[in-house]
Amino acid sequence: MFPVPPFGPVGRFSPAAACVIAVACVVAAPAARAVTPFVLKDIRVEGLQRTDPGTVFAALPFRIGDTYTDDKGSAALRALFTTGLFKDVRIDIEGEVAIIIVDERSIIGAVTFVGLKEFDKEPLTKSLRDAGIGEGLPFDRALVDRAEQEIKRQYLSRSLYGAEVVTTITPLERNRVNVTFTMTEGDAAKIAGIRIVGATVFSERTLLDLFELTPTGWFTWYSKTDRYSRTKLNADLEKLRAYYVNRGYLEFAIESTQVTISPDKQTIAVAISIKEGQPYTVTSVRLEGDYLGKEPEFQAFVLLRPGQPYRGDAVTETGKRFTDLFGLYGYAFARIDSRPEIDRATGQVAVVFSAEPQRRVYVRRIDVAGNTKTRDEVVRREFRQLEGAWYDGGLIKLSKQRVERLGYFKDDIEVETKEVQGAPDQVDLVVNVVEKPTGNLLVGAGYSNAEKLTFTASVKQDNAFGSGNYLGIELNTSEYNRTLVVSTVDPYWTVDGISRAIDVFYRTSRPINSLGETYDLKTPGAAVRFGVPFSEYDTVFLGVGIERTEIGASIGIPLSYLNYRILYGDKTNAFPVTLGWARDARDSVLTPTAGRYQRLNIEWGIAGDVRYLRTNAQYQEFWPLPYRMSVGFNAEIGLGKGLGGKPFPVFKNFYGGGLGTVRAFEQNSLGVVDPTGAYIGGAKRLNLNTELYFPVPGTGNDRSLRIFAFVDAGNVWREDETITSQSIRSSAGLGLSWISPVGPLKLSWGKPLRLQRNDRIQRFQFQIGTAF
Repeated sequence: MFPVPPFGPVGRFSPAAACVIAVACVVAAPAARAVTPFVLKDIRVEGLQRTDPGTVFAALPFRIGDTYTDDKGSAALRALFTTGLFKDVRIDIEGEVAIIIVDERSIIGAVTFVGLKEFDKEPLTKSLRDAGIGEGLPFDRALVDRAEQEIKRQYLSRSLYGAEVVTTITPLERNRVNVTFTMTEGDAAKIAGIRIVGATVFSERTLLDLFELTPTGWFTWYSKTDRYSRTKLNADLEKLRAYYVNRGYLEFAIESTQVTISPDKQTIAVAISIKEGQPYTVTSVRLEGDYLGKEPEFQAFVLLRPGQPYRGDAVTETGKRFTDLFGLYGYAFARIDSRPEIDRATGQVAVVFSAEPQRRVYVRRIDVAGNTKTRDEVVRREFRQLEGAWYDGGLIKLSKQRVERLGYFKDDIEVETKEVQGAPDQVDLVVNVVEKPTGNLLVGAGYSNAEKLTFTASVKQDNAFGSGNYLGIELNTSEYNRTLVVSTVDPYWTVDGISRAIDVFYRTSRPINSLGETYDLKTPGAAVRFGVPFSEYDTVFLGVGIERTEIGASIGIPLSYLNYRILYGDKTNAFPVTLGWARDARDSVLTPTAGRYQRLNIEWGIAGDVRYLRTNAQYQEFWPLPYRMSVGFNAEIGLGKGLGGKPFPVFKNFYGGGLGTVRAFEQNSLGVVDPTGAYIGGAKRLNLNTELYFPVPGTGNDRSLRIFAFVDAGNVWREDETITSQSIRSSAGLGLSWISPVGPLKLSWGKPLRLQRNDRIQRFQFQIGTAF
């Protein structure tokens, strides 16, 4: 019997191993060689326990009635060993009968884990199966031993230096075995201290603040930053190097890194020895090579200036800008190299940028990869880089931003440029996306003293059937309010990008005033809106709708609603026409960190029983800050005016207070209070918000989970009331926002800064909605 050969990566013999085995078998098995050719009268297989005989016969290169030769016998041995099902195979010849004698490999019955806590079972099971260790696969001891060592290495990467892994093989009937991995994980080793030796220009504390790894502290139980990882340490060392190089220390070097583990393998000490070198000042910046005769344009993108300290990040960013600029002219593979010319005697450096634009290319084809649900056309229609046109890096960047703003994919969207074989002037673009859930199914119930029993159900899909269309059905019902809304939006109603939105709604409410009395309001209606894009960021909206308002019983009705009914009647119809404009240049719709958003909407009750003009304008600006922080500002103003000598209709009032306006005040409680005690809003509204966003440690790539500090100001006024600074309310506080599985979630806790005696305060608030 021959030794068990090595397996390939998926539990089968590698081609080289199979050839070696087959040759060895041919040499070592005399029964399979030096045979006079003869006609086979029978073929028998011996030694099978689990393998179907048909599998063996299918691998044989001969059949009953064929002429058997040495070459066919060697080919049969190679074919059977290649199946990976047998430890040993030989062929005996008895007269005119070929006897195939096999020794089967054991089949794995189950793979189990004992004591596993640090890793998830399912991914580990999948990884082992991909490596050839799984239920129903042939058992190979060498593969199991390698898997055991790899699991130990994974424990070491998580600072579990005392972890032990023992593999147990349990024989079963029918030539099967169970494989059991028993883990004794122990406690993770913690970093007791990190020292930086040789730092004189900057304090050790300043440098250690750059590191992700930290010694054990108050919050390391949550962040786990005190767990040593070679990968994280290398990243921290790069941060340290960049910190020095960006401040002129061009020859900074890390001389050694020493990691010491205590005898009990529970604590780790890290010592880093550095050589700072001297600071260098830039004397000049030169451009060498081919810049397409546009040296002044490229020179304008240089971030380094003579007389300033050398900055490595400025050199890198300048090279990136040069590459992008070459991309605008169709040179997708431009090569930019930077070279410092150092004068150590004077501490000066001249920086040289060398450029090779290579060749100009055009885009042959644009492909989409990774979209398991979304149709290709939904992504392709957002692209401004056209197939068959010259490669344009600016249009490709813009196209990527447009795809990101769809909100259908995760943040790691990549546009890959691939050369076309045999066509040096052509490239293909591959848009790699990862789908994320875009639907929301919510069913809930609750109880409160004011609303009694409430029921909420909604189905919303931003990317219905992968078409890019929005479809939503929302139902809310309680003791006092009921709402049914059906909405659909087709963002590409025409191939030119004109959108169409349709809303059908029916609302009934029995609001309660401060006296505990109720009144009825019913508002059925429908609307259709069209959006016409005029540029990459500008869209003009035009719509028309129909609304019917019915005011019921007069007991408990607010005075403003009673006056409205006396003036217009119990039932009124309105036909509002809407005209709007929006410019959206934010980097994200739900979690913006940079860019600007502007919106203007005018609603004109042009026909029907009620004539009015309602205007709303909004401005948002976002600025990125270091350390993944950002600042957001929001300003919104609303103005309403009645036409035809009649007042502004009360059911079109603006409301203020709560999330979305001035936090820490009760929702919709600002503004006009009816003599009956009801909060009826007002015809004028001003809303100002500022938020400072901080990332939450330990959230990885989830940019949506953020802590924020806020300051709000604003109020609501009557149509005939003058807006004064004394009447403005304000508040400040902290909050948390997150794109949760059930929708964007925002929590806030605030304190009023300017308030009046009768204001209703609500310090803690939450909602599911968009930013601001």
